[in-house]
Amino acid sequence: MTILNDGRPESGDSGHPDPAETAREPIFNVPPMVLFLLAVMLGVMGYRLTLNPEADTDFVLALALIPARLAGEAANLPGGTSAIYTEFVTHMFVHADAMHLAFNGASLLAFAGALEKRIGGIRLLLFFLATGLAGAITFVALNPGLMAPMIGASGAIAGLMGGVMRFFFSAMDTGGGLRRLSEAPASIPLQPLRVALQDKRLLAVTAVFVVMNVAAMVGFGDINASNSIAWEAHVGGYISGLLLFGLFDIAPRHEIEPD
Repeated sequence: MTILNDGRPESGDSGHPDPAETAREPIFNVPPMVLFLLAVMLGVMGYRLTLNPEADTDFVLALALIPARLAGEAANLPGGTSAIYTEFVTHMFVHADAMHLAFNGASLLAFAGALEKRIGGIRLLLFFLATGLAGAITFVALNPGLMAPMIGASGAIAGLMGGVMRFFFSAMDTGGGLRRLSEAPASIPLQPLRVALQDKRLLAVTAVFVVMNVAAMVGFGDINASNSIAWEAHVGGYISGLLLFGLFDIAPRHEIEPD
């Protein structure tokens, strides 16, 4: 089987952060929806540990995104025809192994925290699902009839990255930098899309991201390969996040004219 991996600390009287509170800050500052998404992914992995190898394989395939399902093979695959309607979401929450889950979990923490603080938990969840769906559609569109399954939240997480990039350079330009991005992301103005797409820094980051992922297609397509990278889902998720974030954003906006 081929799996395609897709506030401030409390201060004392001296005015300085308490070291113990500072040490605990990263844990307690993880927003609740981010924790929920991580918990679901961990729960799925934990459940798999209770299964024998054959049952685990069937479980993974039932949740995975398999383009062949849409080409008439659904009845012959675990999950049956009902998986046609669930696979576009369920594939995001199952991972190949602990390393795959750890990498995606760390990436989720890196991007989702700032987004939840900016747009709230429900909008974050909807944005996560929307970009993951866009990545899945891109994967299916470029691999019609492929029997190899795709699993993992990488497409959705790439979408979160695309969303963050919409206001990342505004944080750099208007003061505060990474600290403001972490502590007060809702205060960062959002560039209109037409302006953002003229920002040479954003275009450079996007080009590097796309090139790195497309380069991963070397050797892709061999269904006997193990742990291949679903670069199509990454690119589709990132581009959709970049283009659609404004529809989910509720923070202040202003127009920053390009140089």
